[in-house]
Amino acid sequence: MKKKGSVVQLDRISDFGSEGWRFESSLGHIFLFFFVLVTNLYSQSVVSEIELPKSVYETSGLEIIDNSIITLNDSRNPPNLYYLSKNGEMLFIRSFDKLQNNDWEDLTADNEYIYIADIGNNYDTRRDLKIIKVPINIENKSIEIINFHYPEQDDFSFKQNSIYDAESLISYENNLLIFTKNRAKQITEIYKVPKVPGNYKAELIGVIDVKSVVTAADFDTKKELLVLTSTSDFNEYYIIKIKNFNILKIDNLKFNKYKIPVEKTQVESIKIINERSFWVTSEAELFGKPKLYKISL
Repeated sequence: MKKKGSVVQLDRISDFGSEGWRFESSLGHIFLFFFVLVTNLYSQSVVSEIELPKSVYETSGLEIIDNSIITLNDSRNPPNLYYLSKNGEMLFIRSFDKLQNNDWEDLTADNEYIYIADIGNNYDTRRDLKIIKVPINIENKSIEIINFHYPEQDDFSFKQNSIYDAESLISYENNLLIFTKNRAKQITEIYKVPKVPGNYKAELIGVIDVKSVVTAADFDTKKELLVLTSTSDFNEYYIIKIKNFNILKIDNLKFNKYKIPVEKTQVESIKIINERSFWVTSEAELFGKPKLYKISL
């Protein structure tokens, strides 16, 4: 099946500190906008829509290892990783009885390890943020913990519009990158922590003015492609594509932003298939079921 969508924002430039578009003249503004409008009008479609088991009703985070799709449920659910086929069938459940799911929000992997992001912080009150490092080899039961905090945060009082919440994690060389869900400013800050277990001050390395709150992330090392999902009102969700992502050149990023063409849902995970195709999952809405979508841009 295919459902069509439309582009909601075209080639918006995020340059960390600028406010919106900058042009030499209003006439140049008009001509450049027209050029972008004509040459970058893409369409989105849902290539497939697969119902997932109810046990992953709060699916948040996606990874693919050995042709299995791995997901997890977010806060206060059992500390499990769920291994699924690409047809949505449950293959097995990997349980971690010694762990607690405070607010698991994402996962990522490298060649040896899976990293579970226990980084949800809805009201800026948590002091126990961590990333859990477990081997890809399910026979290896070892667990390591990467504890961190945001050095800029000195106020842990309850806030409805939180600043230091996060739901997005990627593996980047020897580091992990966290993308915040800054409700107050509708931006995402990028923080870096090492993959080595320990206690760290997360290092702020950049900001992207996405004018929405980021709910998921994935990165393809070979393609240097970063993708995010985000929402501005928790009704409509978007895919944000950033090509040539490099933390050494993080001050001049460009991104394209596309509406995800699905009905009201909650999207908190994304996985790159190729430059134009992505897996996303949606949580079970009222009386509904969680779903796995293949989206084509």
